[in-house]
Amino acid sequence: MVEVYVVSAFSKGRHGGNKAGVVLDCRSLTPADMAAIAKNLGYSETAFLIKSNIADFKIRYFTPAEEVPLCGHATIATFSLLHSLGKLDKDAYTIETKAGTLNIQIEKDGMIFMEQNCPVYFETLKPDIFCECFEDRFIDTALPIQIVSTGLKDIMLPVISKGHLEKLNPQFINMANLCRKLDVVGIHAFALTNNTDTKAICRNFAPLYGIDEESATGTSNCALACYLFKHYKQQSQYIFEQGFNLGSASRLIVNIAQHDNTIDTVYVGGYGYLECKKMLAM
Repeated sequence: MVEVYVVSAFSKGRHGGNKAGVVLDCRSLTPADMAAIAKNLGYSETAFLIKSNIADFKIRYFTPAEEVPLCGHATIATFSLLHSLGKLDKDAYTIETKAGTLNIQIEKDGMIFMEQNCPVYFETLKPDIFCECFEDRFIDTALPIQIVSTGLKDIMLPVISKGHLEKLNPQFINMANLCRKLDVVGIHAFALTNNTDTKAICRNFAPLYGIDEESATGTSNCALACYLFKHYKQQSQYIFEQGFNLGSASRLIVNIAQHDNTIDTVYVGGYGYLECKKMLAM
């Protein structure tokens, strides 16, 4: 039997968020076992905590379809769980992932911040390539459509308004084919807001990896903050909300440190809470 915790990350007031499976004891698990557990659970990602020789912890991430190098919400879920179980005794940790070794910060109130890689900006795209994915007339052409990565490559897709964002009707098979062709994980659609607090409302689609839509995506929102820093407005902090179409509102905070208009560090943070514990037969 394998003990699996179900933790919601990037929650908004201890509600909503994005569920992730977290397995703390992986000593007897093979990668095939991990893949089977993630598929059985069916959450967008499951995190497996492993001993590391180069960092405090090593984490491997599996979607229901395959392993991915990094997952923001599953990392926040893992450290929120460790914090709630009293297994953390300092305010900073390092994690080994397939996307590199990253830093984790633990705030006194339990908010977890996860370092991401500095941004890499890839090609910009034309709106008409999305015509078979959803209503391309909803795209906001005042901003570029661009592939950006802070660990995983995603398409940053500006949408005219929150209302238009809510009405997007994604065609997941076509979207998966496009993402495969462009070698990206998914599409991060967003609409800017006039709210002095929240900078954008987001929807994230990654059907190529078995995730039609996700209620909170740390890596994608880090990429979005870096995109907005480059193309819209430079800020030290961006706040995003996601998951409304799924009935699971999420809140993500991205902090950016920069020097001479160049991003030095980027962290994504949020709260998490334990929902339940499951025992799975192997």
